[in-house]
Amino acid sequence: MKFAAILATLVGSAAAFAPSSQSVSRTALSETKGDLESLGKQLNPIVGYWDPLGLTDAAFWGKSDEFTIGWLRQAEVKHGRVAMAAFVGYCVQSNIHFPWAMTLDGTPFPSTDLSPPEQWDALPLAARIQIVLFVGFLEFYSELTPGEGVDSGLPHYTKGGKVGKYPTFDAIPHDVPFNLYDPFNFHSKMTDEQKERRLRAEINNGRLAQLGIFGFLCAQTIPGSVPLLAGVVKPYAGEVMAPFPEFM
Repeated sequence: MKFAAILATLVGSAAAFAPSSQSVSRTALSETKGDLESLGKQLNPIVGYWDPLGLTDAAFWGKSDEFTIGWLRQAEVKHGRVAMAAFVGYCVQSNIHFPWAMTLDGTPFPSTDLSPPEQWDALPLAARIQIVLFVGFLEFYSELTPGEGVDSGLPHYTKGGKVGKYPTFDAIPHDVPFNLYDPFNFHSKMTDEQKERRLRAEINNGRLAQLGIFGFLCAQTIPGSVPLLAGVVKPYAGEVMAPFPEFM
């Protein structure tokens, strides 16, 4: 559990190493429902803006439209990114078995004879706890927003901040000098137009990935629910939303 201890140290030190005296300009990027309607046409001219539940006008927690729209936009980008990683991971785990040892005692990685959820269940409890803690740390760190936490310059995404922006790790000491986003700094010379175009592509890909990963999960837990995947994915009798089934 040394890894978990390291994560706890990082979480505790994140705010402590935040720059405190930098003088930088702040840029608000407040979005309105009209902006979402315009974005919807850019993302998919056929479907356009689609909000059948009226979430944009819901005023979450009694907050402003700016807060609600920022929260929804960030949630979509975040869930799209997670779904893209999950979809690719599902395909990899279904077909590729890593040949090296998984643990220090020589225990191998679970076989591809198991479905991806079964492979997760087969991991040692300590490994699963460390993975969940690491994801939790990334989520916590993402809320140490520019201007209010780790970096300086931009406000929170619910207060006009840039949707999808992840804080850098530059403010805390770490042995691996890479950031979660663009660790090799490949995108540093991209224009704002290129970044916006790629963000739109990311949103569309994230939406497809969410449908894709849920298609896999439905096909393996509800026989016949996805005819195109019949016989493609292995059935799973467990609970896909329970990372620690031994505690159920």
